[in-house]
Amino acid sequence: MVSNPQRRSGGVQFVPRPTAWRDGDEAPWIGAPPASTTDAADAVVATAHDRIAQPPTFPDARPSAVLVALVDGPTGAEVLLTKRSTDLRHHAGEISFPGGRLDPGEDAVMAALREADEEVGLSPAAATVHGQLSSLSTVVSRSFILPVVATLAERPLLVPHDREVARIMWVPLLELTAANTYREERWGTPPLDRRMDFFELDDETIWGATARILRELLDVVHSSRR
Repeated sequence: MVSNPQRRSGGVQFVPRPTAWRDGDEAPWIGAPPASTTDAADAVVATAHDRIAQPPTFPDARPSAVLVALVDGPTGAEVLLTKRSTDLRHHAGEISFPGGRLDPGEDAVMAALREADEEVGLSPAAATVHGQLSSLSTVVSRSFILPVVATLAERPLLVPHDREVARIMWVPLLELTAANTYREERWGTPPLDRRMDFFELDDETIWGATARILRELLDVVHSSRR
């Protein structure tokens, strides 16, 4: 990663930046007040009509689902994230949501809840599903991802799956909206450049599809509270 003394290191993740890249714009929710799980759930439901179903970017993309699980903590809503094992074939060591491929006969909600149960022991019965965020495609894993948003009444005791999950993280939305945590980059040369999102925590960097989903979640929550 490029070093900047005004930003936190974000851990040791390797980010494969292209030669052509530049800093982007600041997010509108930087420094926003705390949001509760009710705020987040209501915002997802209220903006559902704004999200247009997008087909996969490439024809061989495999349908997948992730669970964006939220629970109230001391400073407002917190989101469940995991650090992937370094032994995995794709996205090893990266920060992600619990999730994976849809099994035959499953929809996105069923798959997201099943994967969360398998990866961290989150009981499907403990989650109240409120809707989905925008779908997205990933090039490396050839996935078409459907983010499912759910809330939990209380923080459960979770256990990481040894083969897939190296660490379980509960990250407050307030921390994600704090100054010097989020930054946007533009990768490539205009007009073909694309936005890349980064959240630099004290010891980890969230980027890629996970950061893009978090960016939309925070955009939705922020816009609904203005």
